Amino acid sequence: MRLPKEGWEIGRGESVEGELNRLIEKRHDRRVTDQGERPAEEVFMESERAYFARLQAERRAEWCEYHRGQAESLRRALAALVAEHEAAAERLGA
Repeated sequence: MRLPKEGWEIGRGESVEGELNRLIEKRHDRRVTDQGERPAEEVFMESERAYFARLQAERRAEWCEYHRGQAESLRRALAALVAEHEAAAERLGA
């Protein structure tokens, strides 16, 4: 069994590297044609903005529901308290 010559190994490696580069460039060009030029950081930042906007909307809705619940609870408690004070004033003859 004969071993390949060193020059052949280097040439074959460079050939494979060239094929990989062409494949990467072809896929990149196809994506740019379909989606336009978008750096990875821009895509990430857009995704991050959408995530935080959705999170903020969810939190805002939760706080709104909390405050509405508190307002209703206080309305009931204060109505009972007002009624109690009015009854006490009536008893005292005011």
